[in-house]
Amino acid sequence: MTDTTDTTPGFVTATRTFYDAVAEDYAEQFRDGITAKPLDRAVLTAYAELVGPGGRVADLGCGPGRTTGFLAALGLEMSGVDLSESMLAIARRENPGIPFAQGSMLDLDLPDGALAGVVSYYSSIHTPVEELPALFTEFYRVLAPGGHLLLGFQVGDEPRHYDRPWGRPVAIDFERRRPERMAALLTAAGFAMVSRTVREPDTEGGEAVPQALLIARRPARPHA
Repeated sequence: MTDTTDTTPGFVTATRTFYDAVAEDYAEQFRDGITAKPLDRAVLTAYAELVGPGGRVADLGCGPGRTTGFLAALGLEMSGVDLSESMLAIARRENPGIPFAQGSMLDLDLPDGALAGVVSYYSSIHTPVEELPALFTEFYRVLAPGGHLLLGFQVGDEPRHYDRPWGRPVAIDFERRRPERMAALLTAAGFAMVSRTVREPDTEGGEAVPQALLIARRPARPHA
């Protein structure tokens, strides 16, 4: 008898359901995205330079693909992965030259060392803190030695709960993290920290807390 038990973690299913329901609303609400955030663009541009022209980079939790497209325009060989097929439909529509696939960041369909870069731009914010070590281990696995990770998240200690956004019958928590704690988890996973950027919230753009962008590197050689 075949075991058909669904072993997908509950938070993964909840995240997929949420973004499938709000994808078009979300994409319209945040249409300006990176174009309205010069400091974020500067960090992303520096990240692209660290990876190098033509570097193969996966945008994990890519959503509507705005960050994916921005980095592709800077010369990186981009692809995107997301849980939500509704988000991926938007990403494919807006970035017809970039491959996008459905999948989970925790279990990537990629061989070891396949990538020059991994981007997790506000996509780890629905991952429970106890799952972060496994997530960062997976990021480390798919990066080639010398490859770079970009991690974006909101700064804080308490999650923000969204209930029925845009009138949709779904809810989710956006986890906020401390940069020093995230850096410690990345270091424990084997990464070497490259930079930590924290900027004040863009209150006119609807941000309530500071925003963090961390860049870390898989060392070219393991520590002795």
